[in-house]
Amino acid sequence: SWWVADASENVEALLQIWDILINRRLEQLNQYPDFNNYLIFVLTKLKSEDEPTRSLSGLILKNNVKAHYQNFPNGVSDFIKSECLQNIGDSSPLIRATVGILITTIASKGELQNWPELLPKLCLLLDSEDYNTCEGAFGALQKICEDSAEILDSDMLDRPLNIMIPKFLQFFKHSSPKIRSHAIACVNQFIISRTQALMLHIDPFIENLFALATDDEPEVRKNVCRALVMLLEVRLDRLLPHMHNIIEYMLQRTQDHDENVALEACEFWLTLAEQPVCKEVLCGHLSQLTPVLVNGMKYSEIDIILLKGDIEEDEAIPDNEQDIRPRFHRSRTVAQQHEGDGIEDEEDEDDELDDDDTISDWNLRKCSAAALDVLANVFREDLLMHILPLLKELLFHPEWVVKESGILVLGAIAEGCMQGMIPYLPELIPHLIQCLSDTKALVRSITCWTLSRYAHWVVSQPPDVYLKPLMTELLKRILDSNKRVQEAACSAFATLEEEACTELVPYLAFILDTLVFAFSKYQHKNLLILYDAIGTLPLLSYIQMLMPPLIQKWNQLKDEDKDLFPLLECLSSVATALQSGFLPYCEPVYQRCVNLVQKTLAQSMSQPEQYEAPDKDFMIVALDLLSGLAEGLGGTIEQLVARSNILTLMYQCMQDKMPEVRQSSFALLGDLTKACFQHVKPCIADFMPILGTNLNPELISVCNNATWAIGEISIQMGPEMQPYIAMVLHQLVEIINRPNTPKTLLENTAITIGRLGYVCPQEVAPMLQQFIRPWCTCLRNIRDNEEKDSAFRGICTMISVNPGGVVQDFIFFCDAVASWVNPKDDLRDMFYKILHGFKNQVGDDNWRRFADQFPMPLKERLATFYGV
Repeated sequence: SWWVADASENVEALLQIWDILINRRLEQLNQYPDFNNYLIFVLTKLKSEDEPTRSLSGLILKNNVKAHYQNFPNGVSDFIKSECLQNIGDSSPLIRATVGILITTIASKGELQNWPELLPKLCLLLDSEDYNTCEGAFGALQKICEDSAEILDSDMLDRPLNIMIPKFLQFFKHSSPKIRSHAIACVNQFIISRTQALMLHIDPFIENLFALATDDEPEVRKNVCRALVMLLEVRLDRLLPHMHNIIEYMLQRTQDHDENVALEACEFWLTLAEQPVCKEVLCGHLSQLTPVLVNGMKYSEIDIILLKGDIEEDEAIPDNEQDIRPRFHRSRTVAQQHEGDGIEDEEDEDDELDDDDTISDWNLRKCSAAALDVLANVFREDLLMHILPLLKELLFHPEWVVKESGILVLGAIAEGCMQGMIPYLPELIPHLIQCLSDTKALVRSITCWTLSRYAHWVVSQPPDVYLKPLMTELLKRILDSNKRVQEAACSAFATLEEEACTELVPYLAFILDTLVFAFSKYQHKNLLILYDAIGTLPLLSYIQMLMPPLIQKWNQLKDEDKDLFPLLECLSSVATALQSGFLPYCEPVYQRCVNLVQKTLAQSMSQPEQYEAPDKDFMIVALDLLSGLAEGLGGTIEQLVARSNILTLMYQCMQDKMPEVRQSSFALLGDLTKACFQHVKPCIADFMPILGTNLNPELISVCNNATWAIGEISIQMGPEMQPYIAMVLHQLVEIINRPNTPKTLLENTAITIGRLGYVCPQEVAPMLQQFIRPWCTCLRNIRDNEEKDSAFRGICTMISVNPGGVVQDFIFFCDAVASWVNPKDDLRDMFYKILHGFKNQVGDDNWRRFADQFPMPLKERLATFYGV
């Protein structure tokens, strides 16, 4: 009876044991030098065996090549290579494909250099009259082009693409559709990188693509569409003369009866929207394109089956663990605040068109919606005139699938067409709020998402008219009997929270009752999303009542459970917002985070290299929660730091091989520097050289956090920073002058240079001329705050030490000074003295000529605030 009761668990456990036994047996067999010879023999010679067995033998050999190739005796690796090339034309497609995979795996182990006959031999085999040999060689070449594109275009191999690309082009007109498809796929690998060998043959390549545009084989049409989408990015100049015909062709292909072709063609509209010529070349086709995209946004029958769209109530069914997408924690990046917005996040992914993420594959519905979204941002009201007649029909359609697609359309155009939509929203928002009670779960879930896209408008209206009814219905959906609707409602609610902020205060009791009840109701997956909604709550000081269920979950989860990630992230937001209100919970949370870091470090040091490394995400997320605690608790964290070995652990984390670990440890270093520098100071001599070596802008986020930490340390160290200036200054000046550096990194670099100059002006001021212009340009846009204040005090101090360093770029300094809304009195005096000092130095006439170059707003601002 116990067996029957736990049958599924027992089967799973047995499969795991079976896997372990097989892996152990394979490890034992790998001790025999001849084992891999047997595997290649079974794959290529043992024709008496069935094909799946022979292929499996090849795949085991491929895994051995991946793991142990450098240990293969020469004779064995030579034998395997020789057998592969002799059997690439096997009569079985499965065996040919397996041999191709094996060849590619060997090539990717750095063997292209050590296997000089491989590429010439495969190219030679393309000319074989035997179809199997030609197809097998092409299949292998396609995989090599996919896996080793970069090295194929390097001097290391004497640039074989100069021969290979013209060769591939010859096969675009081959009689076999499979060969034609291989040929295009091979060339396609080199479009985005603008490989010289392809650019030399770009015109014949495009001509050949046009010739294959209406090929009968879907795979060929798909590859033609893919090529045109990439060419749009890199060789628009060559497509422009044919653009009208290409657009007409892509309109047809977006409606192709093969969905893979339609999806590839639909990508064209996404890419075209990013091109400056989009408006000009596409405006005449909008009336044709709009209904095609809208039509692509309906769920297909297969979508509905995959989404279990016929199951309305599933809240009591436990989640299948395989359906829960792995949680990847995004390490903390420190950023500056800008005028009129919150934190500038260069990788903000929260507002993506992600309406049905359990079909996690990119499909035609998602691509059509994304295309409509970006085109709405390009054409705005010009697109709306084509959408509105369609929307009227869709939104009130009796068939739920059609109505659902209309609600998705309305959400997709929200950002781009908002201005034009405003007159219709007083009628549409109440209709959408009604749709939240639709009998179909998929309609209710998409309505949650679409309403979240209009949250900004809802919040701008009198609260009783739309916000109150929306909030009431949305909270009911958080407790929906369908898990997909629960998920969509939680996400929509988190968006509404961000928009509404203090407007939610009257409803907080109702909101909190709902969220606490959801804790007891939700299955595994949606609990993770609920954490996000709680982490976004404004006025977190009201949410003490949520702490008991959060801490209860915290105590239930084991250290190796990945559900800790979202819970730690949620607690980090709560700690930052509650500040001293988090004190009753902070000690066990702090201690567990320290233990997680210590445990992961110990595992990674004790694990031999051939074994799988421990999951460092646990350590990263723990470091980030410690940052949240330090930021929220400030000086009150001091006793916890004093009683733990966190600084020793941080020293190890700062030197970890994994960039994300270093990124999070530098953020924590900055936060602890602000919160309790007395504990950090004794370690500065050890920390500074590590920070200096991490000022590498190739790893943007690591470099950003290291830069910010150096700035925080300099403010605390004061003149004692002097011995460390040489370790970091040259790298920082290089970064601020580097083209295409992300804004967040530029701003943090400028602030840190300013702070270093503030505490050690004699050491930094001599380099003033090398950074003053980019420094002023990037700090003019950030909000007045303490960091900006200390940086500008630094620049003023450096100018007083080295006034000659600013002369050539003084207009940029004037502009940066004018960016201040309300500087402190003593900082305003510093600006005043520098501006008047410069004016007196050059004389009134020269100053007048100089000031005539100023834009009028700058001239007026300087005259008003500084009398110059």
